[in-house]
Amino acid sequence: MAGQQNKPQTQEDLSALLKVRREKLENLQNEGKDPFKITKYNVSIHSQDIKDQFDALEGQEVEIAGRMMFKRVMGKASFCNIQDLKGNIQSYVARDDIGEESYKDFKKYDIGDILGIKGFVFKTKTGEISVHAKEVTLLSKSLQVLPEKHHGLTDTDIRYRQRYVDLIMNTDVKETFIKRSKVISSIRRYLDADGFMEVETPMLVANAGGAAARPFNTHFNALDEDLHLRISLELYLKRLIVGGLEKVYEIGRVFRNEGLDTRHNPEFTLMELYQAYTDYHSMMDLTENLYRHVAKEVTGSEILTYGEHTIDLSKPFERITMLDAVKKYAGVDFNEIHSADEAKKAADEHHIVYEERHTKGDILNLFFEEYVEEHLVQPVFVMDHPVEISPLTKKKPDNPGYVERFEFFINGWEMANAYSELNDPIDQRARFEAQEKEFAAGNEEANHTDEDFLNALSIGMPPTGGIGFGIDRMVMIMTNSPAIRDVLLFPTMKSLDK
Repeated sequence: MAGQQNKPQTQEDLSALLKVRREKLENLQNEGKDPFKITKYNVSIHSQDIKDQFDALEGQEVEIAGRMMFKRVMGKASFCNIQDLKGNIQSYVARDDIGEESYKDFKKYDIGDILGIKGFVFKTKTGEISVHAKEVTLLSKSLQVLPEKHHGLTDTDIRYRQRYVDLIMNTDVKETFIKRSKVISSIRRYLDADGFMEVETPMLVANAGGAAARPFNTHFNALDEDLHLRISLELYLKRLIVGGLEKVYEIGRVFRNEGLDTRHNPEFTLMELYQAYTDYHSMMDLTENLYRHVAKEVTGSEILTYGEHTIDLSKPFERITMLDAVKKYAGVDFNEIHSADEAKKAADEHHIVYEERHTKGDILNLFFEEYVEEHLVQPVFVMDHPVEISPLTKKKPDNPGYVERFEFFINGWEMANAYSELNDPIDQRARFEAQEKEFAAGNEEANHTDEDFLNALSIGMPPTGGIGFGIDRMVMIMTNSPAIRDVLLFPTMKSLDK
Protein backbone atom coordinates (compact mmCIF):
# COMPACT_ATOMS: atom_id res chain seq x y z
CA MET A 1 0.00 0.00 0.00
CA ALA A 2 1.47 3.36 -1.02
CA GLY A 3 0.55 6.49 0.87
CA GLN A 4 1.61 10.10 0.50
CA GLN A 5 5.17 10.42 -0.69
CA ASN A 6 7.88 11.25 1.82
CA LYS A 7 9.57 14.60 2.06
CA PRO A 8 13.01 14.48 0.40
CA GLN A 9 15.74 14.38 3.05
CA THR A 10 18.60 15.81 1.00
CA GLN A 11 19.19 17.83 -2.14
CA GLU A 12 20.16 14.58 -3.86
CA ASP A 13 16.84 13.01 -2.85
CA LEU A 14 14.98 16.03 -4.22
CA SER A 15 16.90 15.95 -7.48
CA ALA A 16 16.07 12.27 -7.89
CA LEU A 17 12.37 12.89 -7.29
CA LEU A 18 12.29 15.78 -9.76
CA LYS A 19 14.07 13.62 -12.34
CA VAL A 20 11.43 10.92 -11.94
CA ARG A 21 8.63 13.44 -12.43
CA ARG A 22 10.23 14.72 -15.63
CA GLU A 23 10.55 11.17 -16.89
CA LYS A 24 6.89 10.47 -16.12
CA LEU A 25 5.91 13.54 -18.15
CA GLU A 26 8.11 12.47 -21.06
CA ASN A 27 6.54 9.01 -21.04
CA LEU A 28 3.05 10.48 -21.08
CA GLN A 29 3.99 12.78 -23.94
CA ASN A 30 5.50 9.91 -25.89
CA GLU A 31 2.24 8.00 -25.43
CA GLY A 32 0.21 10.93 -26.75
CA LYS A 33 -1.13 11.82 -23.27
CA ASP A 34 0.50 15.22 -22.80
CA PRO A 35 -1.54 16.92 -20.01
CA PHE A 36 -0.36 20.37 -21.10
CA LYS A 37 -2.28 20.02 -24.38
CA ILE A 38 -5.59 19.88 -22.52
CA THR A 39 -7.21 23.32 -22.73
CA LYS A 40 -10.46 22.90 -20.81
CA TYR A 41 -12.26 20.81 -18.21
CA ASN A 42 -15.95 21.19 -17.43
CA VAL A 43 -16.03 21.55 -13.64
CA SER A 44 -19.63 21.17 -12.51
CA ILE A 45 -19.25 21.67 -8.75
CA HIS A 46 -16.76 22.27 -5.94
CA SER A 47 -15.84 20.02 -3.04
CA GLN A 48 -17.64 21.85 -0.25
CA ASP A 49 -20.80 22.20 -2.34
CA ILE A 50 -20.93 18.40 -2.69
CA LYS A 51 -20.68 18.04 1.10
CA ASP A 52 -23.26 20.76 1.75
CA GLN A 53 -25.73 19.31 -0.78
CA PHE A 54 -25.06 15.60 -0.24
CA ASP A 55 -28.70 14.60 0.31
CA ALA A 56 -29.67 16.03 -3.08
CA LEU A 57 -26.51 14.88 -4.89
CA GLU A 58 -26.12 11.33 -3.61
CA GLY A 59 -25.85 9.03 -6.63
CA GLN A 60 -25.67 12.00 -9.03
CA GLU A 61 -22.85 12.47 -11.54
CA VAL A 62 -20.43 15.33 -10.89
CA GLU A 63 -17.20 16.64 -12.37
CA ILE A 64 -14.61 18.06 -10.00
CA ALA A 65 -11.06 19.30 -10.56
CA GLY A 66 -8.20 20.21 -8.28
CA ARG A 67 -4.81 19.32 -6.91
CA MET A 68 -4.19 15.79 -5.62
CA MET A 69 -2.93 16.19 -2.05
CA PHE A 70 -3.01 12.54 -0.97
CA LYS A 71 -3.06 9.14 -2.64
CA ARG A 72 -3.33 5.62 -1.23
CA VAL A 73 -3.04 2.75 -3.70
CA MET A 74 -4.48 -0.61 -2.65
CA GLY A 75 -4.10 -3.06 -5.52
CA LYS A 76 -7.10 -2.73 -7.81
CA ALA A 77 -8.60 0.25 -5.95
CA SER A 78 -7.25 3.49 -4.54
CA PHE A 79 -8.26 6.61 -2.68
CA CYS A 80 -7.05 10.12 -3.37
CA ASN A 81 -7.87 13.53 -2.00
CA ILE A 82 -8.61 16.44 -4.34
CA GLN A 83 -8.20 20.05 -3.14
CA ASP A 84 -10.03 22.85 -4.96
CA LEU A 85 -11.03 26.44 -4.24
CA LYS A 86 -13.56 25.57 -1.56
CA GLY A 87 -11.83 22.72 0.26
CA ASN A 88 -11.10 19.07 -0.42
CA ILE A 89 -12.91 15.82 -1.05
CA GLN A 90 -12.02 12.18 -1.23
CA SER A 91 -12.31 10.19 -4.45
CA TYR A 92 -12.49 6.42 -4.79
CA VAL A 93 -10.66 5.24 -7.89
CA ALA A 94 -11.01 1.58 -8.98
CA ARG A 95 -9.46 -0.19 -11.95
CA ASP A 96 -12.74 -1.81 -12.96
CA ASP A 97 -14.46 1.58 -13.10
CA ILE A 98 -11.93 3.71 -14.99
CA GLY A 99 -10.26 1.01 -17.09
CA GLU A 100 -6.99 -0.84 -16.79
CA GLU A 101 -4.86 1.60 -18.80
CA SER A 102 -6.24 4.67 -17.06
CA TYR A 103 -5.74 3.04 -13.67
CA LYS A 104 -2.17 2.16 -14.56
CA ASP A 105 -1.57 5.84 -15.37
CA PHE A 106 -3.33 6.98 -12.18
CA LYS A 107 -1.01 4.88 -10.01
CA LYS A 108 1.93 6.86 -11.44
CA TYR A 109 0.42 10.29 -10.73
CA ASP A 110 2.17 12.36 -8.07
CA ILE A 111 1.07 14.46 -5.14
CA GLY A 112 0.58 17.96 -6.55
CA ASP A 113 -0.73 16.82 -9.94
CA ILE A 114 -3.95 18.51 -11.01
CA LEU A 115 -6.72 16.05 -11.85
CA GLY A 116 -10.22 16.14 -13.24
CA ILE A 117 -12.53 13.46 -11.86
CA LYS A 118 -15.91 12.52 -13.25
CA GLY A 119 -18.02 10.20 -11.13
CA PHE A 120 -20.99 9.91 -8.79
CA VAL A 121 -21.44 11.11 -5.23
CA PHE A 122 -21.56 8.51 -2.47
CA LYS A 123 -20.67 7.92 1.16
CA THR A 124 -18.06 5.34 2.17
CA LYS A 125 -18.57 2.67 4.85
CA THR A 126 -16.78 5.00 7.29
CA GLY A 127 -19.27 7.78 6.47
CA GLU A 128 -17.02 10.02 4.40
CA ILE A 129 -18.68 11.85 1.52
CA SER A 130 -16.72 11.01 -1.63
CA VAL A 131 -16.77 10.86 -5.40
CA HIS A 132 -16.69 7.41 -6.99
CA ALA A 133 -14.57 7.98 -10.08
CA LYS A 134 -15.65 6.86 -13.52
CA GLU A 135 -13.06 8.91 -15.38
CA VAL A 136 -9.77 10.44 -14.21
CA THR A 137 -8.00 13.04 -16.36
CA LEU A 138 -4.53 14.43 -15.72
CA LEU A 139 -4.90 18.17 -16.37
CA SER A 140 -1.45 19.36 -15.32
CA LYS A 141 1.71 17.56 -14.23
CA SER A 142 3.46 18.94 -11.14
CA LEU A 143 7.20 18.87 -11.78
CA GLN A 144 8.07 20.22 -8.32
CA VAL A 145 7.63 18.60 -4.88
CA LEU A 146 5.23 20.16 -2.39
CA PRO A 147 6.23 20.50 1.28
CA GLU A 148 5.48 17.45 3.40
CA LYS A 149 1.83 17.64 4.43
CA HIS A 150 2.09 17.07 8.18
CA HIS A 151 4.77 19.71 8.69
CA GLY A 152 3.34 22.09 6.13
CA LEU A 153 4.99 25.29 4.94
CA THR A 154 5.99 27.18 8.08
CA ASP A 155 9.05 29.22 7.06
CA THR A 156 7.58 32.72 6.79
CA ASP A 157 10.18 33.96 4.32
CA ILE A 158 9.41 31.10 1.91
CA ARG A 159 5.68 31.51 2.52
CA TYR A 160 5.79 35.18 1.46
CA ARG A 161 8.09 34.55 -1.51
CA GLN A 162 6.17 31.51 -2.75
CA ARG A 163 2.62 32.53 -1.91
CA TYR A 164 1.32 30.06 -4.50
CA VAL A 165 2.70 27.17 -2.38
CA ASP A 166 1.50 28.85 0.82
CA LEU A 167 -2.05 28.95 -0.56
CA ILE A 168 -1.88 25.26 -1.44
CA MET A 169 -0.49 24.06 1.88
CA ASN A 170 -2.19 26.38 4.39
CA THR A 171 -5.96 26.54 4.18
CA ASP A 172 -6.14 29.36 6.73
CA VAL A 173 -4.00 31.51 4.42
CA LYS A 174 -6.39 30.95 1.55
CA GLU A 175 -9.30 31.85 3.81
CA THR A 176 -7.56 35.11 4.80
CA PHE A 177 -7.30 36.21 1.19
CA ILE A 178 -10.85 35.16 0.40
CA LYS A 179 -11.91 37.38 3.31
CA ARG A 180 -9.72 40.20 1.99
CA SER A 181 -11.60 40.08 -1.30
CA LYS A 182 -14.90 40.09 0.61
CA VAL A 183 -13.81 43.14 2.64
CA ILE A 184 -13.14 45.15 -0.51
CA SER A 185 -16.36 43.98 -2.16
CA SER A 186 -18.32 44.87 0.99
CA ILE A 187 -16.83 48.38 1.07
CA ARG A 188 -17.74 48.91 -2.57
CA ARG A 189 -21.31 47.72 -2.09
CA TYR A 190 -21.78 49.95 0.96
CA LEU A 191 -20.46 53.07 -0.75
CA ASP A 192 -22.23 52.39 -4.04
CA ALA A 193 -25.51 52.01 -2.16
CA ASP A 194 -24.81 55.33 -0.41
CA GLY A 195 -24.51 57.15 -3.72
CA PHE A 196 -20.72 57.26 -4.04
CA MET A 197 -19.13 56.92 -7.46
CA GLU A 198 -15.96 54.89 -7.88
CA VAL A 199 -13.27 56.65 -9.93
CA GLU A 200 -9.64 56.16 -10.94
CA THR A 201 -6.84 58.70 -10.70
CA PRO A 202 -3.18 58.71 -11.86
CA MET A 203 -0.48 56.62 -10.20
CA LEU A 204 2.33 58.43 -12.01
CA VAL A 205 2.28 62.06 -10.85
CA ALA A 206 4.42 65.16 -11.17
CA ASN A 207 3.72 66.14 -7.55
CA ALA A 208 3.31 63.36 -4.97
CA GLY A 209 1.12 65.17 -2.44
CA GLY A 210 -1.75 64.52 -0.07
CA ALA A 211 0.23 62.85 2.72
CA ALA A 212 3.41 63.14 4.76
CA ALA A 213 5.60 60.54 3.04
CA ARG A 214 8.70 60.20 0.88
CA PRO A 215 7.81 59.11 -2.67
CA PHE A 216 9.40 56.68 -5.11
CA ASN A 217 10.85 58.49 -8.11
CA THR A 218 11.01 57.41 -11.74
CA HIS A 219 11.66 58.87 -15.19
CA PHE A 220 9.28 58.96 -18.14
CA ASN A 221 11.42 58.62 -21.26
CA ALA A 222 8.79 59.71 -23.79
CA LEU A 223 8.42 63.15 -22.20
CA ASP A 224 11.89 63.22 -20.63
CA GLU A 225 10.33 64.11 -17.28
CA ASP A 226 10.88 62.92 -13.74
CA LEU A 227 7.72 61.59 -12.12
CA HIS A 228 6.73 60.04 -8.79
CA LEU A 229 4.54 57.16 -7.75
CA ARG A 230 1.58 58.55 -5.85
CA ILE A 231 1.63 58.53 -2.06
CA SER A 232 -2.04 59.42 -1.72
CA LEU A 233 -5.28 59.74 -3.70
CA GLU A 234 -6.38 63.01 -2.16
CA LEU A 235 -5.51 65.88 -4.45
CA TYR A 236 -6.99 64.37 -7.60
CA LEU A 237 -10.17 63.25 -5.87
CA LYS A 238 -10.72 66.76 -4.51
CA ARG A 239 -10.32 68.11 -8.04
CA LEU A 240 -13.34 65.94 -8.90
CA ILE A 241 -15.34 67.51 -6.07
CA VAL A 242 -14.50 70.88 -7.63
CA GLY A 243 -15.81 69.49 -10.91
CA GLY A 244 -19.19 68.70 -9.37
CA LEU A 245 -18.88 64.97 -8.64
CA GLU A 246 -20.28 65.26 -5.14
CA LYS A 247 -19.48 61.80 -3.73
CA VAL A 248 -16.41 59.97 -5.05
CA TYR A 249 -14.11 57.21 -3.86
CA GLU A 250 -11.15 55.22 -5.09
CA ILE A 251 -9.60 51.96 -3.89
CA GLY A 252 -6.06 51.57 -5.15
CA ARG A 253 -2.39 51.09 -4.49
CA VAL A 254 -0.23 53.90 -3.17
CA PHE A 255 3.54 53.86 -2.75
CA ARG A 256 5.64 55.26 0.09
CA ASN A 257 9.42 55.00 0.24
CA GLU A 258 9.58 53.94 3.87
CA GLY A 259 10.64 51.00 6.01
CA LEU A 260 9.22 47.52 6.36
CA ASP A 261 7.64 46.27 9.58
CA THR A 262 4.56 44.42 10.79
CA ARG A 263 2.31 47.37 9.83
CA HIS A 264 4.12 48.93 6.86
CA ASN A 265 4.78 47.82 3.29
CA PRO A 266 6.05 50.29 0.68
CA GLU A 267 3.04 49.60 -1.55
CA PHE A 268 -0.34 49.21 0.10
CA THR A 269 -4.03 49.58 -0.62
CA LEU A 270 -5.77 52.79 0.31
CA MET A 271 -9.43 53.74 0.04
CA GLU A 272 -10.16 57.45 -0.03
CA LEU A 273 -13.58 59.07 -0.35
CA TYR A 274 -14.79 62.65 -0.54
CA GLN A 275 -18.28 64.01 -0.02
CA ALA A 276 -19.37 67.55 -0.78
CA TYR A 277 -21.37 69.67 1.64
CA THR A 278 -20.35 67.83 4.79
CA ASP A 279 -17.58 67.77 7.42
CA TYR A 280 -15.44 65.49 9.56
CA HIS A 281 -18.29 64.68 11.94
CA SER A 282 -20.15 63.04 9.05
CA MET A 283 -16.95 61.16 8.19
CA MET A 284 -16.92 59.76 11.73
CA ASP A 285 -20.50 58.54 11.32
CA LEU A 286 -19.67 56.99 7.96
CA THR A 287 -16.57 55.27 9.35
CA GLU A 288 -18.43 53.82 12.31
CA ASN A 289 -21.27 52.51 10.16
CA LEU A 290 -18.96 51.18 7.45
CA TYR A 291 -16.73 49.26 9.88
CA ARG A 292 -19.75 47.63 11.51
CA HIS A 293 -21.24 46.75 8.14
CA VAL A 294 -18.06 45.17 6.78
CA ALA A 295 -17.34 43.24 9.99
CA LYS A 296 -20.86 41.81 10.08
CA GLU A 297 -20.86 40.94 6.38
CA VAL A 298 -17.36 39.39 6.29
CA THR A 299 -17.00 37.80 9.75
CA GLY A 300 -20.64 37.45 10.80
CA SER A 301 -20.15 39.53 13.95
CA GLU A 302 -19.53 43.05 15.21
CA ILE A 303 -17.27 41.57 17.93
CA LEU A 304 -13.78 40.74 16.64
CA THR A 305 -10.87 38.89 18.22
CA TYR A 306 -7.45 40.29 17.51
CA GLY A 307 -4.59 38.61 19.34
CA GLU A 308 -5.37 38.86 23.05
CA HIS A 309 -7.95 41.62 22.55
CA THR A 310 -11.68 41.54 21.93
CA ILE A 311 -12.59 44.46 19.67
CA ASP A 312 -16.17 45.61 20.14
CA LEU A 313 -17.54 47.43 17.10
CA SER A 314 -21.15 47.20 18.29
CA LYS A 315 -20.94 50.07 20.80
CA PRO A 316 -20.72 53.77 19.85
CA PHE A 317 -17.08 54.60 19.10
CA GLU A 318 -15.36 56.89 21.59
CA ARG A 319 -14.51 60.43 20.44
CA ILE A 320 -11.70 62.37 22.15
CA THR A 321 -9.58 65.37 21.19
CA MET A 322 -5.82 64.96 20.84
CA LEU A 323 -5.35 67.55 23.62
CA ASP A 324 -7.56 65.57 26.01
CA ALA A 325 -5.94 62.27 25.04
CA VAL A 326 -2.44 63.58 25.81
CA LYS A 327 -3.67 65.07 29.06
CA LYS A 328 -5.33 61.75 29.99
CA TYR A 329 -2.42 59.43 29.22
CA ALA A 330 0.67 61.66 29.54
CA GLY A 331 -0.54 64.02 32.24
CA VAL A 332 0.50 67.06 30.18
CA ASP A 333 -2.02 69.82 29.43
CA PHE A 334 -1.02 71.54 26.18
CA ASN A 335 -3.65 74.20 26.85
CA GLU A 336 -1.16 75.44 29.43
CA ILE A 337 1.72 75.40 26.94
CA HIS A 338 1.86 78.53 24.80
CA SER A 339 5.05 78.34 22.75
CA ALA A 340 7.43 75.98 21.01
CA ASP A 341 10.02 76.62 23.73
CA GLU A 342 7.58 75.60 26.45
CA ALA A 343 6.64 72.50 24.45
CA LYS A 344 10.30 71.54 24.04
CA LYS A 345 10.85 71.99 27.77
CA ALA A 346 7.96 69.59 28.46
CA ALA A 347 9.40 67.17 25.89
CA ASP A 348 12.79 67.27 27.62
CA GLU A 349 11.14 66.52 30.96
CA HIS A 350 9.37 63.50 29.44
CA HIS A 351 12.34 62.27 27.38
CA ILE A 352 10.57 62.95 24.09
CA VAL A 353 13.04 63.22 21.20
CA TYR A 354 12.33 66.13 18.84
CA GLU A 355 14.04 68.18 16.14
CA GLU A 356 14.96 71.84 16.44
CA ARG A 357 12.51 72.76 13.67
CA HIS A 358 9.56 71.26 15.56
CA THR A 359 6.74 73.53 16.69
CA LYS A 360 4.34 73.21 19.61
CA GLY A 361 1.94 71.27 17.37
CA ASP A 362 4.66 68.87 16.24
CA ILE A 363 5.61 68.14 19.83
CA LEU A 364 1.99 67.62 20.87
CA ASN A 365 1.82 64.94 18.18
CA LEU A 366 5.08 63.38 19.46
CA PHE A 367 3.55 63.17 22.94
CA PHE A 368 0.47 61.54 21.43
CA GLU A 369 2.54 58.92 19.60
CA GLU A 370 4.68 58.16 22.67
CA TYR A 371 2.04 58.09 25.39
CA VAL A 372 -1.41 57.61 23.85
CA GLU A 373 -1.49 55.33 20.79
CA GLU A 374 -0.77 52.06 22.62
CA HIS A 375 -3.85 52.58 24.83
CA LEU A 376 -6.30 52.98 21.93
CA VAL A 377 -7.33 49.33 21.64
CA GLN A 378 -11.09 49.79 21.28
CA PRO A 379 -12.34 51.88 18.34
CA VAL A 380 -11.80 55.58 18.98
CA PHE A 381 -11.76 58.81 16.99
CA VAL A 382 -8.92 61.14 18.02
CA MET A 383 -9.99 64.62 16.94
CA ASP A 384 -8.71 68.15 16.41
CA HIS A 385 -5.04 67.91 15.49
CA PRO A 386 -2.60 70.86 15.51
CA VAL A 387 -2.54 72.86 12.30
CA GLU A 388 1.21 72.36 11.83
CA ILE A 389 0.79 68.65 11.02
CA SER A 390 -2.38 69.06 8.94
CA PRO A 391 -1.59 71.10 5.81
CA LEU A 392 -4.76 70.14 3.89
CA THR A 393 -7.32 70.54 6.66
CA LYS A 394 -9.79 73.30 7.56
CA LYS A 395 -9.01 75.18 10.78
CA LYS A 396 -11.44 75.11 13.68
CA PRO A 397 -13.25 78.47 13.50
CA ASP A 398 -13.07 79.02 17.26
CA ASN A 399 -9.51 77.73 17.70
CA PRO A 400 -7.36 78.26 14.57
CA GLY A 401 -4.31 76.55 16.06
CA TYR A 402 -6.15 73.27 15.54
CA VAL A 403 -8.00 71.72 12.63
CA GLU A 404 -11.14 69.68 11.97
CA ARG A 405 -9.37 66.36 11.59
CA PHE A 406 -9.58 62.93 13.17
CA GLU A 407 -7.58 59.75 13.11
CA PHE A 408 -9.41 56.49 13.74
CA PHE A 409 -7.63 53.97 15.97
CA ILE A 410 -8.09 50.28 16.76
CA ASN A 411 -5.55 48.09 18.55
CA GLY A 412 -3.23 51.07 18.92
CA TRP A 413 -3.04 51.50 15.13
CA GLU A 414 -4.14 54.36 12.95
CA MET A 415 -6.85 52.86 10.73
CA ALA A 416 -8.13 56.00 9.00
CA ASN A 417 -7.41 59.70 8.66
CA ALA A 418 -10.11 62.27 7.88
CA TYR A 419 -10.66 66.00 7.52
CA SER A 420 -13.05 68.77 6.98
CA GLU A 421 -11.18 69.60 3.79
CA LEU A 422 -9.45 72.95 3.40
CA ASN A 423 -11.16 74.76 0.53
CA ASP A 424 -9.67 78.24 0.95
CA PRO A 425 -7.05 78.60 -1.84
CA ILE A 426 -5.27 81.50 -0.11
CA ASP A 427 -4.90 79.57 3.15
CA GLN A 428 -3.88 76.45 1.20
CA ARG A 429 -1.10 78.32 -0.59
CA ALA A 430 0.22 79.57 2.74
CA ARG A 431 0.15 76.01 4.12
CA PHE A 432 2.05 74.74 1.07
CA GLU A 433 4.65 77.49 1.56
CA ALA A 434 5.09 76.42 5.17
CA GLN A 435 5.54 72.83 3.96
CA GLU A 436 8.20 73.94 1.47
CA LYS A 437 10.11 75.49 4.37
CA GLU A 438 9.73 72.22 6.26
CA PHE A 439 11.23 70.36 3.31
CA ALA A 440 14.12 72.83 3.09
CA ALA A 441 14.74 72.30 6.81
CA GLY A 442 15.17 68.56 6.28
CA ASN A 443 11.66 67.08 6.39
CA GLU A 444 11.67 64.75 3.36
CA GLU A 445 8.00 63.90 3.96
CA ALA A 446 6.72 67.47 3.60
CA ASN A 447 4.19 68.35 0.90
CA HIS A 448 5.16 70.46 -2.11
CA THR A 449 3.14 73.24 -3.69
CA ASP A 450 0.71 71.92 -6.30
CA GLU A 451 -0.22 74.84 -8.55
CA ASP A 452 -2.90 72.98 -10.48
CA PHE A 453 -4.57 71.91 -7.25
CA LEU A 454 -4.50 75.53 -6.06
CA ASN A 455 -6.07 76.56 -9.35
CA ALA A 456 -8.83 73.98 -8.79
CA LEU A 457 -9.50 75.41 -5.33
CA SER A 458 -9.60 78.89 -6.87
CA ILE A 459 -12.41 77.71 -9.16
CA GLY A 460 -14.27 76.88 -5.95
CA MET A 461 -14.66 73.71 -3.88
CA PRO A 462 -17.71 73.30 -1.64
CA PRO A 463 -17.35 72.40 2.04
CA THR A 464 -16.21 68.79 1.89
CA GLY A 465 -15.52 65.87 4.18
CA GLY A 466 -12.84 63.38 3.21
CA ILE A 467 -11.32 60.22 4.62
CA GLY A 468 -8.60 57.69 3.86
CA PHE A 469 -8.82 54.06 5.03
CA GLY A 470 -5.88 51.68 5.21
CA ILE A 471 -7.42 48.56 3.68
CA ASP A 472 -4.55 46.25 4.67
CA ARG A 473 -4.81 47.08 8.37
CA MET A 474 -8.57 46.72 8.17
CA VAL A 475 -8.11 43.22 6.75
CA MET A 476 -5.56 42.44 9.48
CA ILE A 477 -8.16 43.28 12.13
CA MET A 478 -10.91 41.34 10.34
CA THR A 479 -8.74 38.21 9.93
CA ASN A 480 -6.68 38.30 13.16
CA SER A 481 -3.48 38.51 11.13
CA PRO A 482 -0.36 39.58 13.07
CA ALA A 483 1.56 41.24 10.21
CA ILE A 484 0.70 43.24 7.11
CA ARG A 485 2.59 40.69 4.99
CA ASP A 486 0.02 38.11 6.04
CA VAL A 487 -2.72 40.04 4.20
CA LEU A 488 -0.71 40.99 1.10
CA LEU A 489 -0.60 38.25 -1.50
CA PHE A 490 2.82 39.36 -2.69
CA PRO A 491 4.52 41.56 -0.05
CA THR A 492 7.70 43.45 -0.84
CA MET A 493 10.76 41.24 -0.17
CA LYS A 494 14.46 41.80 -0.48
CA SER A 495 15.84 40.07 -3.57
CA LEU A 496 17.56 36.79 -2.78
CA ASP A 497 20.59 37.75 -4.86
CA LYS A 498 21.29 40.90 -2.81
